[in-house]
Amino acid sequence: MGELGKVQSGIGFPETEQGNQIGIPFYKVSDMNLSDNEQVMLISNNYVSDQQISKNKWKVITDVPAIIFAKVGAALLLDRKRLVIKDFFIDNNMMAYSLDSTQWDTYFAKTIFENIKLAKYAQIGALPSFNASDITNISLFITNQPEQQKIGTFFTALDRYITIHQHK
Repeated sequence: MGELGKVQSGIGFPETEQGNQIGIPFYKVSDMNLSDNEQVMLISNNYVSDQQISKNKWKVITDVPAIIFAKVGAALLLDRKRLVIKDFFIDNNMMAYSLDSTQWDTYFAKTIFENIKLAKYAQIGALPSFNASDITNISLFITNQPEQQKIGTFFTALDRYITIHQHK
């Protein structure tokens, strides 16, 4: 997967910086549980201002679209992945796989990623975890982009249909 995108780990997010409701979203693993974030990350419990970014010398992840997921602990074993389409931050318990748009259709990539059981690539120990090479070394064979777009569109529509019926 290293030839098809870029992996980035999250950064430390001190409690004193948390809780803002305006700015760039700073996603934590728990944000994947928010009801509006079932497929695409739309909201966060924490946002950071330009002033915080400058003060802490944080680098915004601007390589979007990206797929985020937990990279450490029990949350890793839940194998949840979410699409992010706007600039963001993630904390140090998460990882982002930024898609190379010349190689991937966004929704095809999300479908493929949903079907990769990342937990089987984890380093097992007292605390299961990933590093970037665990993800970039995964081998994939993908079809051409026009075919990807058809497949991605189909599965996105199917996901929406399922979500609508789950909320009834």
